[in-house]
Amino acid sequence: MPHAGLRFGIFLAPFHRLGDNPTLALARDIELLVALDALGYDEAWIGEHHSAGWEIIASPELIIAAAAERTKHIRLGSGVTSLPYHHPFLVAQRFVQLDHMTRGRAMLGCGPGALVSDAYMMGIEARTQRPRMEEALAAIMALLACEEPVTMKTDWFELRQARLHLAPYTHPRFPISVASSTTPAGALAAAKHGLGLISLGAGLPGGPQKLAEQWRMAEREAAKHGQRMDRADWRLVVNMHCAEDDERAMREVRAGERLETETYFGETLGRPPTRSEDPLGDGLRAGTTLVGSPETVARGIERLLSFTDGGAGGILFRSHEWADREQTLRSYELFARWVMPRFQGALRMPAESREWCVANREGIFAPNIAALKQAFLDAGQPVPETDRLRLRDRTPGG
Repeated sequence: MPHAGLRFGIFLAPFHRLGDNPTLALARDIELLVALDALGYDEAWIGEHHSAGWEIIASPELIIAAAAERTKHIRLGSGVTSLPYHHPFLVAQRFVQLDHMTRGRAMLGCGPGALVSDAYMMGIEARTQRPRMEEALAAIMALLACEEPVTMKTDWFELRQARLHLAPYTHPRFPISVASSTTPAGALAAAKHGLGLISLGAGLPGGPQKLAEQWRMAEREAAKHGQRMDRADWRLVVNMHCAEDDERAMREVRAGERLETETYFGETLGRPPTRSEDPLGDGLRAGTTLVGSPETVARGIERLLSFTDGGAGGILFRSHEWADREQTLRSYELFARWVMPRFQGALRMPAESREWCVANREGIFAPNIAALKQAFLDAGQPVPETDRLRLRDRTPGG
């Protein structure tokens, strides 16, 4: 398998439709993380938003802390912390603390802020968001190095001989990734510091076709700064729903996807020009949305990876509620059972063990069957008819 070791997880914005009890929705998000941990998913990235009604998690750190107490293995990251909204010293402090509290399972995802309505309410100009993200990220990296005190002054934050009072639990630091959607800013920021990259654009129209060039651009930029990009730290974000067959999968998500598209992306955010009247159908054709049987979804992942011209380290599924709760959990279970192991090298040894038994059964089973027959005879007992038939059927030539 060319992609053995691929990691899988979710990107939990989250998306909860208006009218849903928000208290229960937040509890359901944590329950989902617990379920994914039990199913063997590798990681989950939790979003930060402050407006528009659907993406109701304001502090990913709080969700990470709560989920960490209820899970054992899954890694938990912010997806993403909007750096222009926070003093970088406090971001670094909070994630160092989470690194200790989770014993190394915390991850920091960085971005400029996705919702312009969030930035507007805080008086942050859209044109400043990406430069401020880069400034904050530079400060965070200097602080996490735990070397010299950091003194730095910009037009929106200042550090005066700042140093962390705890070193990271993870040596030399916890994983850090930068989100990249439609502009090259995220990939360039990740490259400057040799960080991971979360390609949200993989799930947008035309996104898969741009992946290989995005990565090459990041590699060129990293080389300018003496850094190196690692494909193992590259994650692609797409939509997914899995059911027993393609028809059932489409039936389960069609209405929910339409509601989300029309009421959130359309009516609330204002549908961008790139969003068509049939995003589900377009996504299926383009490979940005994977809906179908385990076999169909597995082929979709292979196709998505082919656009990278060399592979990536992880696939994240944008957590949605297109289907009902039971169908959604069933989708994650089906994927974990029938798709995930294909890409993680988990199926080769059982298959080879079975093939070995099949190829050698005459030499292995025949003497054992003869010994079982003899045991009956030595005891002066006839071989029972049912056993005799069973044993004869398993004896080569019997």
